[in-house]
Amino acid sequence: MIPTDKIATVVQARLSSTRLPGKVMLPLAGAPLLQRLIERIEASVLKGTIIVATSNQPSDDPLEEFCNEKGFRIFRGSMDDLLQRHVGAGESMNAEHLLKIPSDVPLIDHEIINRVVLFYFKNEGEFDYFSNLHPATYPDGNDVEIMSMAALRKANVEAFHNFEREHTTPYLWENPDKFKIGNLEWDMGSDYSMTHRWTIDYPEDYQFIKTVYDRLWSPDRHFTIYDILNLLEKEPEIMQINSKYAGVNWYRNHLNELKTITPDQTRDPQ
Repeated sequence: MIPTDKIATVVQARLSSTRLPGKVMLPLAGAPLLQRLIERIEASVLKGTIIVATSNQPSDDPLEEFCNEKGFRIFRGSMDDLLQRHVGAGESMNAEHLLKIPSDVPLIDHEIINRVVLFYFKNEGEFDYFSNLHPATYPDGNDVEIMSMAALRKANVEAFHNFEREHTTPYLWENPDKFKIGNLEWDMGSDYSMTHRWTIDYPEDYQFIKTVYDRLWSPDRHFTIYDILNLLEKEPEIMQINSKYAGVNWYRNHLNELKTITPDQTRDPQ
């Protein structure tokens, strides 16, 4: 049996995004993005308990007010040290395992969450950290990472590079000699990680995601990764909205420091 009562799903969120301020509160199908994301995570039967992890800065006070209004659990911690913030959020829930899902993936498929968590626990004891990101094969914006709190605490003590603390988990997957690492590849046998961008960081990303929601959202059913792919096949012009950012991620700024990332896993904006 999977101990979902020991899993904390941490959704990191803040209002002071530099490229697209307030993106987590942008409207999607009549509700803020963060709400729609949490609804999609809630559809996973293996997600455990969801908690929003935001900063302790006054700029995120409205986010706390919103979470309280909606009944979402919330933890507030360091603005820039996301590793420390995640540890604090997990410990506030007395969790033994932490499921990390960023707030910029409002198209995430709940079944992908289930697959990652199920594989992690079916092979209990074999992994300290398990994800579908290293290497990534799913469309960008289906990011799921699960790890033991013991491993995360160890990383919190030992990680000292800024990028390791800002991005939470690099110290884990960059040190396979210290941690047992596993990865789930997309069962379609394809790699869409550099061609299909479903995450939000730029205004064009929001327009893409909003268009998908306008086409597919229903109060009765959560659309899936395959529904999105079918939509893009029928209306390829939608994919062009943010195609210039496909494959763009934070790796590009740290290629000289990252040991397990190759240049073909990232690129600069066009």
